[in-house]
Amino acid sequence: MCRGKSLVIAVALSCLVLLSLGGQCYGQLQQGFYRGKCISNNDLDFFGRTSFKEEDVEKIVEQEVSREFFNDPKLAAALLRLLFHDCFVEGCDASILLDGTGSEKEAGANQSVRGYDVIERIKKVLERICPGVVSCADIIALATRDAVALASREKLRSPVKTGRKDGFVSLASNVDLPSSTISVSQSIDKFKLKGLSETEMVLLLGAHTVGMTHCGFFQDRLYRADEPMDADLRRALQARCPQDGSGSNNPVALDQGTPMAVDKSYFDQISTKRGILQIDQDLFTSGLTNKTVIEIAAKGFDFAVRFGQAMAKLGEVGVKTTEDQGEIRTTCGRVNFS
Repeated sequence: MCRGKSLVIAVALSCLVLLSLGGQCYGQLQQGFYRGKCISNNDLDFFGRTSFKEEDVEKIVEQEVSREFFNDPKLAAALLRLLFHDCFVEGCDASILLDGTGSEKEAGANQSVRGYDVIERIKKVLERICPGVVSCADIIALATRDAVALASREKLRSPVKTGRKDGFVSLASNVDLPSSTISVSQSIDKFKLKGLSETEMVLLLGAHTVGMTHCGFFQDRLYRADEPMDADLRRALQARCPQDGSGSNNPVALDQGTPMAVDKSYFDQISTKRGILQIDQDLFTSGLTNKTVIEIAAKGFDFAVRFGQAMAKLGEVGVKTTEDQGEIRTTCGRVNFS
């Protein structure tokens, strides 16, 4: 490891030679990775001897997320976006959490990303209990799973494999995320580069069920006569998003049905021409994804299970699991120095 107090970006570029990871590389993650690894000093026992206790890392994260969710019911949306923006750049390695000039945080696409403070607070709790054990990358994956469960009717906590290391590299220039105006075929290609199928892509875009956008990202659709959109929705959105652009920063829920719940309402909406973003509505109109949308929207489809599986697979994209690829950061916003 490098020595000194250079900026994180300089350290990442000058001192480390990382292995090249393909989008389909998921590393050696496993269920229950932290079992037997988080041992706390439980003060003294009856005889004055130091007492040790094995702690349940996933339970600790769940408890902390529950506290955060109570104060912020939109937490699921924030963490889903944080997970996606992290995993689609350097892989799921918490590179988005690193501070520094030119880091991913400073990329235009990440300016409205939030949830950094939540992950850092959970990290501090775990560092007090068993320092140097749990990675920030694993905290993102576990916390997102738990926030989604709290925002869903089923309260299903999908299995999530752990064992990720935190990455060393974070560059704004590496951020190239799919835009809201991308075509369905282009979106499929981008997800395939990450080892995710067309069906998994559609399921993951279902995260828009708790998403928010701003008028400026879609208001051109409202004033195109040939744009397929429910008439009542169009009128309501035109009032919210005037054609002169004066309301371009006005927030709009991507799911006009149940915007605070993780459910399949989003697919019901786009199936009835109530999609907000271009990519949302195109999922239904495109022959490449129409059947998948109809299947998900159908009665009896277990969205909670299937979305959880897709989210877990997203969380395994490009992970780093060895010491030459990453580390267990002491603080999520900066790399360690020895």
